[in-house]
Amino acid sequence: MTAPEPRDPALGTTRTSLPIMLLRAREAVMARFRPMLHEIGVTEQQWRVLRVLDEGGELDVSTVAHRAAILPPSLTRILKSLREKGLVAIRRDRDDGRRSLAALTGTGRDLILGAAPDSAMIYAEISRLYGMERLDALMAEIDALIGTLQDEPDEN
Repeated sequence: MTAPEPRDPALGTTRTSLPIMLLRAREAVMARFRPMLHEIGVTEQQWRVLRVLDEGGELDVSTVAHRAAILPPSLTRILKSLREKGLVAIRRDRDDGRRSLAALTGTGRDLILGAAPDSAMIYAEISRLYGMERLDALMAEIDALIGTLQDEPDEN
């Protein structure tokens, strides 16, 4: 077995790679939520879309894609699946037929409300383990990083 080629020191280690560390943090958090999502029958991406629509009401699908951090081609497939499950309604904008609008149905709203207690318990456990003050500070720092690096202002 040969030794690996020397790595470029400019790359640093994966332990200090911001994209990899953010992905690892996401995985650690989502591991807590996945059983709940499985139980209610939605994927992580579907849950993000449902949460965005719950928070924003009826929205243009490009706004949903941005807020849910989902690429538009993927969102098309996700919205189709959510519509088939009766959780989301999609319609053409009356003023601009090129735009599609999405909104939660009553069933979608009920799903969110039904999952809210479990979601809150998971979040509370993360807060207990990590510390609420540290979690608040982390969220503020991540928000600042996003605000510094993104090309366009957030519409939230």
